[in-house]
Amino acid sequence: MSMSRAMPVRAPAERPGTAAAAVPTRWVWLAAWPVTAVFVLSNAATPLYVLWQRDIGFSKGTLTVVFASYIVGLIGSLLVSGVLSDRLGRKPVLLPALGLALAACLVFATAGSVAALIVARLFTGVAVGAVVSGGMAAVSDVAGPARSRLGALLASCAMVFGAGLGPLLSGVLSEALPAPTVTVFAVEAALLATAVAVVLRMPVRRPAVPAQGAKGRARAAGSWVRVPAVPRGNGRHLALGVAVFAPGITATSFVLSLGPSLLAGLLDGTNRIVPGVMAFAMFLASTGVQFAVQRLRRGAILIAGAASTALAMVALVIAVRVASVEALAVAALLAGAGQGMGQLGGLSLLNSTVPAGRLAEANAALNVGGYVLAGLLPVSAGYLSDAIGLTGGATLFGAVLMGLAVTGGLVVVLGRRWVPEPR
Repeated sequence: MSMSRAMPVRAPAERPGTAAAAVPTRWVWLAAWPVTAVFVLSNAATPLYVLWQRDIGFSKGTLTVVFASYIVGLIGSLLVSGVLSDRLGRKPVLLPALGLALAACLVFATAGSVAALIVARLFTGVAVGAVVSGGMAAVSDVAGPARSRLGALLASCAMVFGAGLGPLLSGVLSEALPAPTVTVFAVEAALLATAVAVVLRMPVRRPAVPAQGAKGRARAAGSWVRVPAVPRGNGRHLALGVAVFAPGITATSFVLSLGPSLLAGLLDGTNRIVPGVMAFAMFLASTGVQFAVQRLRRGAILIAGAASTALAMVALVIAVRVASVEALAVAALLAGAGQGMGQLGGLSLLNSTVPAGRLAEANAALNVGGYVLAGLLPVSAGYLSDAIGLTGGATLFGAVLMGLAVTGGLVVVLGRRWVPEPR
């Protein structure tokens, strides 16, 4: 019997996004809501750590471990969620991720130990990993090729806006209402429930059936759990994005993990609204700068992102050396702008060069490259701060990350010929 009779060739399904031009633009915005809702959860705990530190009792080093358990879950999720999303579709990945995010809310609301916080952060990381690959790719699918810039912009802004909204809501609710941890995560659970409703109605198609040639069958039979990668020829685009995105997201991760402790020391108080407002302002800057620079050339966006992150670290060092709240606020705003431009530039590069059938995995690869650094450096800074003091630990962290940001900018300058620019 011939191979063609043994394995009948099916008509290929339509690629995600190929008919998206007929989808109303409002659905491109709605498709970004699940990304926002899950990223609200990702940072909702930030203003509450001072409460848990007081009630449970743990060091700054332990705090950064709790924070980094989220990174562990996220990276573990990225090893499989991008491939699953490209093969099975966006909804089969997003719905379980939202379910796990709801479970994280329950654990956070009842947490009474460091172990519970680590479990909740781990669940959150897994959910975010699925959303950052499949969810952001779903936004691009709904936008379609004709609106690829809008898709990349909304996917990126949904992530950073949610990341900033989480600590603001948490800070305000926890100060204004009783039972702060229960209240905060009950509200977040309600937001996640609306995201489930959006995903159920989201106009995305199932992935295309792989080609039946030898190469198509080999790719279809590839491992379901693997380090995310990009197609041959896109490695340089991924490297340019990671070179700027990784230092940027590491800078914002530091502000989120140790920013409340820095503020508590500088202000001699534990008001939870202040760190929430600072985190919100940081990610609002990240969102706003992306809208402001969206029409610039991609290379220019990446270079500006690297410069902003480097300047953020200069401001951070000044803040801790002279005990200046104003300098810390400037550092947070510049860090947010640096992450936003690095993220937008990296996503735009991938959206413009990677086929739709590999886009979720490519998004996962970009985030793995960023979050590995974002997990390692803040944890190191946290334990170093326990040993030599917060001022010394933050100063060393700022110097190292500034060097990495400058290096990333130079990588983009030298590799700009590889950056495809829209006409």
